[in-house]
Amino acid sequence: MKKIMAILGLFWAFGSMAQTANNDSWKKIYRETPVKINDLVHTKLDASFDYSKSYLNGKVWLTLKPHFYATDTLQLDAKGMNIHTVELVSAGKNTKLTYTYDSLFLTIKLNKTYQKDEKYTIYIDYTAKPNEFKTEGSAAITDAKGLYFINPTGADKKKPTQIWTQGETEGTSVWVPTIDRPNQKCTNEFNLTVPAKYVTLSNGKLAAQVKNADGTRTDSWKMELPHSPYLFFIGVGEYAVVKDTYKGKEVNYYVEKDYEKVARKIFGLTPEMMQFFSEKVTGVEYPWNKYSQIVGREYVSGAMENTTATLHQESAQQDARELVDGNSWEGTVAHELFHQWFGDYVTAESWSNITVNESFADYSQLLWEEYKYGADAAGFEQYKEMQSYLGSGSGAKDLVRFYYHDKEDVFDQVSYQKGGRILHMLRNYVGDKAFFASLNKYLTTNKFGNGNAHKLRLAFEEVTGKDLNWFFNQWYFGNGHPKLEINYAYDSAAHIANVYVKQSQTGDKVFKLPMAIDIYYGAQKTRHQVWANNKADTFSFAAATKPDLINVDGDKILLSDKRDNKTLAEFIHQYTYAGKYLDRREALDFASKKMSDPTAYQLHVKALSDPYERIRAKAIQGLSLAKTIDEATYTKIAAIAKNDPKRIVRSDAIDLLAKSKKSSYKDLYLSACNDSSYSVAGAGLVALSTVDSVAAYKLALDLAKQPSKGRLTAAISNVIIEYGDESAYDYIMNNFKSLPLSQEKFSVVSSVGEFLAKITNQQKFEQGVDEIVKFRDEIPAQIKVQTDPFINNMILKGLATKKEKAGAKAMADYVNSKIPTKK
Repeated sequence: MKKIMAILGLFWAFGSMAQTANNDSWKKIYRETPVKINDLVHTKLDASFDYSKSYLNGKVWLTLKPHFYATDTLQLDAKGMNIHTVELVSAGKNTKLTYTYDSLFLTIKLNKTYQKDEKYTIYIDYTAKPNEFKTEGSAAITDAKGLYFINPTGADKKKPTQIWTQGETEGTSVWVPTIDRPNQKCTNEFNLTVPAKYVTLSNGKLAAQVKNADGTRTDSWKMELPHSPYLFFIGVGEYAVVKDTYKGKEVNYYVEKDYEKVARKIFGLTPEMMQFFSEKVTGVEYPWNKYSQIVGREYVSGAMENTTATLHQESAQQDARELVDGNSWEGTVAHELFHQWFGDYVTAESWSNITVNESFADYSQLLWEEYKYGADAAGFEQYKEMQSYLGSGSGAKDLVRFYYHDKEDVFDQVSYQKGGRILHMLRNYVGDKAFFASLNKYLTTNKFGNGNAHKLRLAFEEVTGKDLNWFFNQWYFGNGHPKLEINYAYDSAAHIANVYVKQSQTGDKVFKLPMAIDIYYGAQKTRHQVWANNKADTFSFAAATKPDLINVDGDKILLSDKRDNKTLAEFIHQYTYAGKYLDRREALDFASKKMSDPTAYQLHVKALSDPYERIRAKAIQGLSLAKTIDEATYTKIAAIAKNDPKRIVRSDAIDLLAKSKKSSYKDLYLSACNDSSYSVAGAGLVALSTVDSVAAYKLALDLAKQPSKGRLTAAISNVIIEYGDESAYDYIMNNFKSLPLSQEKFSVVSSVGEFLAKITNQQKFEQGVDEIVKFRDEIPAQIKVQTDPFINNMILKGLATKKEKAGAKAMADYVNSKIPTKK
């Protein structure tokens, strides 16, 4: 599952802080792999849907067998259902069975004691009522009711009617009785009866469609290879189905009809990814008989790797202008696809071991970037994901976590981003050929079964012949990361270059770190492989003269919080000759703090011509810190703003030009406002407001009449809020209301509060306040602990204060009535 949840981009770490509350009794509860008493063999489901009540009416036939020990009892997960009938199916006859049901577990007394491998089939007639089942989600999955009816009665004419399911972690048992554990696997057959105007999607292949006399249609989906219940999927709605193919297998993209023409631009690299992951990475051909991707409104996570049927949140649907800036969803497409191997084909045996699913999916994003776009793109992915982990405050958690408060808690930056960075170090240590051969060994050994970190280690050890207990004990079954301080000294008398590596992390833990140290004279590099094994290590190298640069961790693979005490001259040499993305970024980061030094300034000017767009953007951002920018540099920046092939770089260049407040760039800004890129157009509009606010406001009103998204929408709103008046109310509030629960909506709520301070109409004012309050109350509970104080204290109280000072007591009182009083 890809974690790009609503609002979570900013508050994931806060959510993880809130998970444990004040009760730490969980620290004594060992989370074992679920005990197997019965094994699922096959699930056959007949399902129809009551849209008026948001119910699923189901008839399910479960075929099972005892795992090893004989048993006369079956316990199923069945959450919040009405159970109508429970029967044994044998010899063509159904026999009623006795059972107990407590709204969570359905415990069935079988007709006899069944022996190992003796199959039996249970029939259950039931009604699933997901909206009436109350449960909590997590920072990773903001709800956990399993089955979701979106706009089921069609009351909202601007929103499609959809049904979709979310099984992970144990939500499938809200809509079908099952043994809802990741170490269960079975085949399945789902017969879905829906209004004929809708299309359906489920696991496996569509085997048959039958039109019914009542205006419905029954679609039969068959999954002939075993997978875990949390990967079961049902999707229903009005979709355009864009068809693709990979080696004769169906590859389909289910999108809302407005996005049919751009579906291939969003998902169209999928067949190439399938080939890459099959042939270059795993050595295992894509194992399933089809692969479809579907977009769901109001989805509670980022995306989910249901076997053969991945579900994406609506952010995946980007229009043509958004895609000019680049497909923001491409990494997620790769992530979920790679799960079809790591997660679906071989599944973590328990939530404690979820990293053997998620770290690989996370790392697949880097592998794809490296293959498709080159080393710099992979380097940026490595840096971005490492920073996500390092900034999360999650260092005290083990990667494999046998102790946790709730199973949802393991879906965090440790299981994902840290795990991905650990795989990157493992790949570097064993070498590419051995790394990919080990992935193949792990997959083929455990195919259609379950995996864990021990099995992963054994696969790597069998391939490489190396004892890797030290690596797995340190990184998989331990926590934290090294905090490194690196210093250098040259002994001119002894002709020795010394490197001092100190591990300054708290506690007694010392990390064992194999790494490369590169010594440079000009462009000539000499590499030394070393191991840091102590709290403080000294590495000494013969050097006839002082090196121009000593580059510790030459491959830039170490997961660490690092302070590298180089000089500016050494960092400039690193930028020029070391060459990796992180080498150049580190140099610019250091130089940006020394912008009064002409050599630091010139490094940024040089980086404006870097071949990689994110380094060019980094150089522009660094130049914004300079006290003065000379005309020659402005000329270069203006050229970038007009002509750079990457729109993100052009928009950053426009932002920097805007800070100059030079009216000579007005025509450039006006041209940018008409660019096909939302980012460039948004930057152009904001820049225009710095030199001609009247023209910017007029243009913003015109642009507000046209469809917009992203930065352009924000720019229009900001210009109208700053320079407009009450007449812009409808645009501002309708735009705010139309935004989904998301980081984008959170980012604009403050501006909306500022705009409401201008409103004099009491009714409109109250409606605007209500929209802010509605947004506040929709934020998931585990994140509200951080967002509520900001919205209540900064926005609402600030708004009330402004209205009180303006003499608008009724408005101030209304706002105050919406702020909860402290208990």
